[in-house]
Amino acid sequence: MKRQTVFTLMIIAFVLSFFVTPLGDYSKILLNRIFATSPTIIKQEKRGKISDYDWKLKDESWKFINFNEAKGKVAFITFWTSWHMPSQAQLKDIQYLYDTFGDKIKFYIITNEEREPVELFMKEKGYTFPVTYQIIGETSPLSLLKPPGSYVIDKNGFIVIHQNAIADWQNEKVDTLLNELISE
Repeated sequence: MKRQTVFTLMIIAFVLSFFVTPLGDYSKILLNRIFATSPTIIKQEKRGKISDYDWKLKDESWKFINFNEAKGKVAFITFWTSWHMPSQAQLKDIQYLYDTFGDKIKFYIITNEEREPVELFMKEKGYTFPVTYQIIGETSPLSLLKPPGSYVIDKNGFIVIHQNAIADWQNEKVDTLLNELISE
């Protein structure tokens, strides 16, 4: 075979690997992480406010909880699913946030999946952040975002970040913002 033919076949094999092998899944997640940008902080005068914190959810033990426990605290909320690649790409950063701010911020990493696949996914990936389960049909004080949508809410209930896509949460800008919100 000619060198050019071998090179062309190698490129075709590489491209196909993105669609039919686990290497492809890893590569897609990596590309999502590389192209993620820092979340946009809403200007103070344009921030919406949560008026009602009444929102029933389930914790990782499948016990009922209420979002009322976040009132007066900084809250980080993200919507995700274990099968959604942009969600998967963002979870490493969320684990970083939880490891860094877990005792100072209320975390709601919300999924609408059943418990068993989520627990298996968490174990396989080694994530330790608390999973929150959405109760389908339950009213929410926020518009429910498609994964990997996220919110950051300050102690007074103002929405500081409303992110509709994957974001890079592991950076100095986010760390500084969260530290400021915690110290208010």
